[in-house]
Amino acid sequence: MHIKDWPVTERPREKLLSQGPGQLSNAELLAIFIGSGVRGQDAVRTSRELLAEAGELRGLLDREPGDLVRLTGLGPANACKLSAALELSRRHMKAELERGAKLDNAETASRYFTARLRPRKQEIFAALFLDTRHRALAFEELFSGTINQAQVHPREVLRRALAHNAAAVIVGHNHPSGDPEPSAADRSLTQRLHQALGLVDIRLLDHLVIGDGAPVSFAARGWV
Repeated sequence: MHIKDWPVTERPREKLLSQGPGQLSNAELLAIFIGSGVRGQDAVRTSRELLAEAGELRGLLDREPGDLVRLTGLGPANACKLSAALELSRRHMKAELERGAKLDNAETASRYFTARLRPRKQEIFAALFLDTRHRALAFEELFSGTINQAQVHPREVLRRALAHNAAAVIVGHNHPSGDPEPSAADRSLTQRLHQALGLVDIRLLDHLVIGDGAPVSFAARGWV
């Protein structure tokens, strides 16, 4: 059965318009991009198989355009659409930052850190510097390492915070393995950062660990 023959409330486009994009599954959202399935399949079924082949959503969206083209059911046009949509999302988050968005809670900040760090193959440690009203001043990637560890120096975080005249800082790093659970080293580093920044009255608001699924917020766990 073609999607146009489905009940109206089950068609991805109509469902998005009536219920909002958050109510669609990954396969339904992807089906809107690809438009039609491969021969003998509707777009939703093709999307489900595409996600399975790619390793679900992160495995799909983390791929380079040249790799996307080779997946069954995409092709050059749809690969370009997906890559463009992902880049638009990143630029939207960057535009929010540049407009001085207030980023003082785990939910708001985690969306930005996730967009910037989740696709990275190496472990990246970054900092978001905020003014006295917790509006964004700058976002910087400060350290990178192997996929297992980044060597982070609190004095460099402090130096950049002072350079931006920041009143508060949110830091974050990614776990390319996909497991966002903080290590003992992550907790130790957070304490060192908290102490170093506190010496000059700069608040460490949070430390976010980005992996698959929801990021881990140190503030939410009471660790900062």
